Amino acid sequence: MRTAAVIGTGLIGTSAALALTSRGVTVHLSDADPDSARTAASLGAGNAGPAEGPVDLAVVAVPPAHVAATIAEAQRSGLARGYLDVAGVKGGPLRDLQALGADLSQYIGTHPMSGRERSGPLAATADLFEGRPWVLTPTPETETEVLNLALELVALCRAVPVVMDADTHDRAVALVSHTPQLLSSMVAARLEHAEETAVRLCGQGMRDVTRIAASKPGMWIDIISANPGPVADVLAGIAKDLDETVQALRALQSADEAKRREGAAGIEDVLRRGNAGQVRVPGKHGTAPATYETVAVLIGDRPGELARVFADADTAGVNIEDVRMEHSTGQQAGTVQIMVDPKAALREKGWSLRQ
Repeated sequence: MRTAAVIGTGLIGTSAALALTSRGVTVHLSDADPDSARTAASLGAGNAGPAEGPVDLAVVAVPPAHVAATIAEAQRSGLARGYLDVAGVKGGPLRDLQALGADLSQYIGTHPMSGRERSGPLAATADLFEGRPWVLTPTPETETEVLNLALELVALCRAVPVVMDADTHDRAVALVSHTPQLLSSMVAARLEHAEETAVRLCGQGMRDVTRIAASKPGMWIDIISANPGPVADVLAGIAKDLDETVQALRALQSADEAKRREGAAGIEDVLRRGNAGQVRVPGKHGTAPATYETVAVLIGDRPGELARVFADADTAGVNIEDVRMEHSTGQQAGTVQIMVDPKAALREKGWSLRQ
């Protein structure tokens, strides 16, 4: 691949363009908002102008509802040898393209499973996709050359290709992406009018659950509107669990000992099923999560504290497998949770470890 066109210079489009230009591909940028394309170009993502002739690959990074029309128009103009989109939903755009009579031999649907709470070209980074799954949904009509161009794009972005059917993809992302977004927003919405004394008690658990609630509503309306059925199916199952959990909690308030035991059993059931599901979430390098010892190290809010922890771990020959921060509300201190094996070496270096 020597040339590419990126249509849509938001977070995903600009990040892909940055990755391509950093690896020597000439990229031409366009967007419905010319200022966005110019901003992306100023970041080094490519040239904010049309190509002189057909490019090797057109990357369409527009909302799902606009994918088909954008690709059909690009095909009519002979923009590229191959076309792909990066929308978060795959079945709808494919059916729209079929209805428009587009050339499906030149097209492949894709979806990089990566993003941020922020949007727009200024949030883009060339390493956004590194190590992340990038779904490809070829059809029987997709030409081998187009599939190879898509695989090359994934390789240049240092992502991991995953091939699946478009509708299978949509059911999967309804479970692992779209529903979590809605649930995060629902939990965060409880905080909008909560008492300040309650909000001040928010800890890492609430931060973890509500992190993605900071995402832009407009972007998610576009995505979920293109995949409402599968998302509704997942939420229906969660609604059943919620109803049963509410009933179990009410039973725990009962004066009847048998009902309290029944309520406790109901709560235990949902917690245990949660344990069983959580261990299936892929861990480091996409493998099943390994069992590491989680060490909470008390650190001050001063320059160099994290560097000292990492340096001491390195000196002791301890490999840090994962890390996350937990801040102490209203204090100039916090804990850094590091997943290591073993932990004794850090205590020997004088760090205060919390169990």
